[in-house]
Amino acid sequence: MMIDVSQPLLSEIKKQVEYALREDVGSGDLTAQLIDAERPATATVLAREPAVLCGTAWFEECFRRLDERIRTSWSVKDGDDVAAGQVVCHLAGPARALLTGERCALNFLQTLSGTATVTRSYVDAIRGTRAVIVDTRKTLPGLRLAQKYAVRCGGATNHRIGLFDAVLIKENHIAAAGGIGAVMRRVAETIPAGVPVQIEVESMAQLEEALACGATMILLDNFTPDAMRDAVRSTAGRAVLEASGGVRLDQVRAIADTGVDRISIGALTKDVRALDLSMRFAI
Repeated sequence: MMIDVSQPLLSEIKKQVEYALREDVGSGDLTAQLIDAERPATATVLAREPAVLCGTAWFEECFRRLDERIRTSWSVKDGDDVAAGQVVCHLAGPARALLTGERCALNFLQTLSGTATVTRSYVDAIRGTRAVIVDTRKTLPGLRLAQKYAVRCGGATNHRIGLFDAVLIKENHIAAAGGIGAVMRRVAETIPAGVPVQIEVESMAQLEEALACGATMILLDNFTPDAMRDAVRSTAGRAVLEASGGVRLDQVRAIADTGVDRISIGALTKDVRALDLSMRFAI
């Protein structure tokens, strides 16, 4: 699978790597000064568990910023499956720069591969149903675009990027506006055409009210599978239905089988377990 790295994401990669290196290296790597700056070295990156790889551009940018003489050669690309024990990358360049960049580069690769890997597990679990897996805004601070890229590498779909590119009316918005009817009238008055608008409902009564107000994207918050099936029947294709609320891997297939269109899962980007990768040097 080839996942494009867009121009806005390339700019974000540079900023994220710059910050990470500044945070880690500071005024200089004291330990790496023990190694001759011009001494050459080679290294390999090894996957210690099965996974979906993600984060190669961040990894390369870490070393490029430290020394442009470092060369990387990948045996896989973002979105590819890797096996336990597989060498995913070879590196060559000055030993000091390789040692300085090792931790930051691996942090990005391990974290984003972890997101892509857990995403793939959810995607595989609902394969053959009509539903798609989507992410949320529950991302690690400062890494939203990176994690949303990792979600795509895992085979899922991005929800809105932030508060600026789509409307998601949740229970507190409904309460503050004075009800579903009131907030949907405000949508018609204030939101430009073409901006996606979704409203969250917590009961069948709220679902019917939202449909009566013209809602075309509805989020079913913490509905049981039986209630989701009722919602699908009642909606009858009038709106896109999304299931949400603490979805676990052992539940997701049953949710998809209810006939909902989308399943949003905060755990893809919030409950991150980094992939077990290691770098080994040969000097």
